Parts: sequence; C-alpha cells; structure tokens
Amino acid sequence: MSKPMPIPTDLDPGAPLHFILNGQAGSQDGEATRAGIENALAAAGRRGQLHACAPAELPRLAAALARQAVDEGGAIVAVGGDGTINTVAHAAHAAGCVMGVVPRGTFNYFARAHGMATDAAQAAAQLLAARVAPVQVAAVNQQIFLVNASVGLYPDLLEDREAWKARFGRSQIVALWAAAATLLRAQRRLTLSASLDGEQRELRTLTLFVGNNRLQLEQLGVLVDAGPDGASDRGRVTAVVLKPIGTLAMLRLMLRGAMGSLGDDDGIERFAFQDMVVNPPRVMRLRRMKVAFDGEVAHMKPPLRFRVLPEPLYLLRPDAPQEAAT
Repeated sequence: MSKPMPIPTDLDPGAPLHFILNGQAGSQDGEATRAGIENALAAAGRRGQLHACAPAELPRLAAALARQAVDEGGAIVAVGGDGTINTVAHAAHAAGCVMGVVPRGTFNYFARAHGMATDAAQAAAQLLAARVAPVQVAAVNQQIFLVNASVGLYPDLLEDREAWKARFGRSQIVALWAAAATLLRAQRRLTLSASLDGEQRELRTLTLFVGNNRLQLEQLGVLVDAGPDGASDRGRVTAVVLKPIGTLAMLRLMLRGAMGSLGDDDGIERFAFQDMVVNPPRVMRLRRMKVAFDGEVAHMKPPLRFRVLPEPLYLLRPDAPQEAAT
C-alpha cells in the first residue's frame, strides 16, 4: 500500500514558482501579463519562471512542472482562463502540488470565487502573499472540474460561443449574445436515467448542469446546500436540470438568469448531491456523449459519473486564514 500523500503547508519562500501561460487564453496582451508577473516577483524578491506554451502542449507541460514543483517545495501557477486553470489543476491535483492562479479569461469564475484580482500584476502580488488552502474538486468520470460540468444544451452553447468569439472578439458581451442565440434555437431533448443517493430517477431535460462554483451559482440564483458563510463546497455540488420548454418560456428563463433568480423558475429543477451516475437511453449507450467542463468540450463514453473527489486541490488563496494551511 502506498503512503498517504502529505498535506502541503506554506511554501518554501526560496523555491521558484512556475507560471504556465496559455498563449491563447483571454484577450489581454501577453507581454503586459509577463511584465506584471515579473514586476511582482522582483518587488517581492521571489524566484519565478515563466513557461509559455500552445494549448496542445499544456497538459504535458503542467504535469512535468507539477512533479518538479513538488520536488522543489514550490508551486505551479496557471495563467489563463477557466479552461487553462482546469488543465493545470488536473496536473496539480494528481501530483499533490500546490497551485496558484493569475486569471486571464473572460469570466474567471474560479479565481473570482477565491478572491483573486483579475489584473495580472495585482493577482501575482496577491499570490506571493497568499497561503495554502484546500479547495473542493469535483469530477465527471476521470475529468476534474472546478466550475461546472454539463451534458445536453450547455456543451453546444460553449461551442457556439467559441465560434462567435472567433468572429466578433473575446468579451463577455459576445459570450452572452452567443448564449442567447443558442438557447433560443434549442430543440434536442434528453431523457436521462440517474442514480442519486441510492434512488433511480428519470430526468427529461434540455441540459443537465452541475455547478461546483459558489460565485456562478449565486449569480444564477440557484445556490443550494450552502453553509452559514455562504460557501457551496460542503462536500456536495449543485445540479440544475433545464426542463423541455418552448421559446417564450426560454426567454423568461434567460431573463431570470440575468436577474439572478433562476432558482425560482418552474422551468428548472435543482438539487445538491455528492455522487450521481447518469445514463442516456439504452439505444444511446454505445455512443459517446458530448460533455462540457470548465469551458472545454470532450466526448465521453457513458455512464457519466459526477462526484465530489475526496482529495482537495491545494490552492494559494489570498483570503485563506492561517489555520487553513495547516
């Protein structure tokens, strides 16, 4: 039997930080991002190395640097949007490595939920004074997610969003218009069989959305099972089931979502869970299903198992209390 992985505490201040930059993340200038990070390192007298790579090289580079950082007593830092952060987090979680974030995406839900600045220089400065804190990680099959995962309409929405961004530019306004266009032409219905807390349920839905991010769930108005401090990562994630509805009802749903009151609408069902297995109809079980996770899209063979993982991610968080790092 292998030894249990030691829980990371505060970093060795003499160990280097490895910043992993995705050259295609966000709309910010790459040189300005580099300069902000380098200036923050110089001001704090800390060692750091910047590693830029193409998206296809990101998993391999993140895995290698995570192993190196563990040996050095340091950390890896994701510089990019939620998709980049997901890839680096996958490597950090697998290696038991401490991870930091400099957000450069469109919405930056993960970073914002943990109190991180969206300016590169400010985020890097926060990072150098941050403490290590455990953060809940969820997974769909073998793929982790920090923000959300889904099947049905939502993966189509993400693919349409990327097409709109390629044509009109990368911004929140473009992303929201793309989402509206996708929702209004939604046609495909799913009938899913779900094993939830020992019970079998049938879900008829346009999309099954599973959220693991307090900020995003709060903005939509669908947060459930929150703790007294408002946190949603209490060993459970939140499922949102969008029922098959018509165009007018979809318009109403979009308006409620924009107003942060989606949870009050009859067009959705929501519930919290720790472990759920989802199957499509028997005729579809030999096919792969399109699954979205943290802004990325992949095809997975069913059944799909959504669950909270027992081991957390160890994050450099600016608002982490001292006791959280021990």
